[in-house]
Amino acid sequence: MQPTFILVHGAFANSFSFAPLQAELGLLGHRSVAVDLPGHGFGATYTRAYQAPQDLEGLAAAPGAIKGVTLADNAAHLIGVLERAKENGPVILVSHSRGGITATAAANARPDLIDRIVYVSAWCPVDLDVNDYYAEPEMASVDAASLALAMAGNPAELGLLRVNFRTADPAALAAFKAAFLADGTDEEFLTFLNTFQPDENLDVGTSADRAQAATWGRIPKTYVRLADDASIPLATQDRLIREGDALTPDNPYDVRTVAGSHLKWLVDPAPAARVLADVAALTAAGPDRS
Repeated sequence: MQPTFILVHGAFANSFSFAPLQAELGLLGHRSVAVDLPGHGFGATYTRAYQAPQDLEGLAAAPGAIKGVTLADNAAHLIGVLERAKENGPVILVSHSRGGITATAAANARPDLIDRIVYVSAWCPVDLDVNDYYAEPEMASVDAASLALAMAGNPAELGLLRVNFRTADPAALAAFKAAFLADGTDEEFLTFLNTFQPDENLDVGTSADRAQAATWGRIPKTYVRLADDASIPLATQDRLIREGDALTPDNPYDVRTVAGSHLKWLVDPAPAARVLADVAALTAAGPDRS
């Protein structure tokens, strides 16, 4: 039976950014579903203060629908999608960036719903909690404070992270482009930036949400390395692969590499779509081949 790709976005993103990838997958004969996690997509909060001309004071104080959303909420929502997809055949769960945390939590809870899990430069915490990786040598090149250049409001007071992606501050825009799409044109960068939503939830889980050998570890898994990623550097991606392999040595990652930055694979999706199509063939061949 034909597998269904379930696509899970990263921080401040939504299902919209997967449209070009889904078109490529469709043209290769594959079906896919892009998920909006709670508080994302049409469930996101866009206030008049965010429109031009911006009311920065109002933007810093306006409540957001994503307040209080937890990793458990994200995982429960994703599991509901996986249950529906599984009724129609095999399921390949694909996550990007922060979406890997939700994918991992769902895999810990319901490995029976996933025939293969694919991380595209995505977080799959094993030895540390996600935030703790930022203090490790592999993340030394990452400018973790770049989002702060356009931060709106106090996260502790708002109960969420809010970033003004419609800023005109040249320093903030340069930092964003370097982190996310250094190999894209300015037009591609600004187009993608305008698909971002301003709010993201605060909860990234605890040690209980790291990959679990008894559940997550049963699922065949692929890691797609993004060779020029400045947001999750290649050294960090490789560390996550090593940790996952050490946790489940009898079920190591199938590792692929795609050239480009953190977002380039979504702007120019044909190479990644071909990799995913090959992964689908690998999944159809069964565990012996993988």
